[in-house]
Amino acid sequence: MIFAIDAGNTNIVIGCCKGDEILFRERVSTNHTATGLEYAAIFKTAFEMHGVSLSEITGSIISSVVPAVTRNLKLAAEMLTGTQAMVVGPGIKTGLSIKIDNPAQLGSDLVVDAVAGIKNYSVPLIIIDMGTATTVSVIDGNGDYLGGMIIPGVSVSHDSLVNRTSQLRKVALEPPRKLIGTETAECLKSGMIYGSAGSLDGIIDRVQEEIGECTVVATGGLAGIIIPYCRNKILLDDDLLLKGLKIIYEKNKK
Repeated sequence: MIFAIDAGNTNIVIGCCKGDEILFRERVSTNHTATGLEYAAIFKTAFEMHGVSLSEITGSIISSVVPAVTRNLKLAAEMLTGTQAMVVGPGIKTGLSIKIDNPAQLGSDLVVDAVAGIKNYSVPLIIIDMGTATTVSVIDGNGDYLGGMIIPGVSVSHDSLVNRTSQLRKVALEPPRKLIGTETAECLKSGMIYGSAGSLDGIIDRVQEEIGECTVVATGGLAGIIIPYCRNKILLDDDLLLKGLKIIYEKNKK
């Protein structure tokens, strides 16, 4: 079994992969001050809650876009598994053909998403990852990573709006009762949900005008809230990153 960790700016996704099966997936808050031991204790609790024995783990792999926590995540994984943890980055084989101007700039999470997307879905492919930022990755019919877009995340945009206005207060990210709001909280909810969905639809339409009809896949913590309100056909895959980490681990294990 493989222990997989994906660290984002807001949450860390952890999971355990056995063959093609994801035994569990959990999210914990990204804590820049947590030590390796503290992360190890959190991860150990997740394994115990799901009845998965750490003794069965044969390796671990980490994808992180938060350099400040990467070292302690690696320490935590190695404490729990007794094996050296693999970190997605320079020197790791992914099999992904990256066509952007500077491939070294591509975030490890986008690499992992793309590897899993190509393996599990037909190309051309658009991958939407909705977290602190909303990222859009575009992969052509040859499986080449062409580039994409980075959009302020739904929660980030909402927080910025509330912090810069005197009379708006933070509201829960949940569907409004109706499209056209008739009081402030409902107007904010409608703007977040339908505004984000409309933005994604517009980007999908423009990409498909450029490269042709695509499979569209969405993942990330906020995807399940926004994607149902999009008009394009979008497949939800909450385990895309874990699948990609498992693939990359298999490509690099000794």
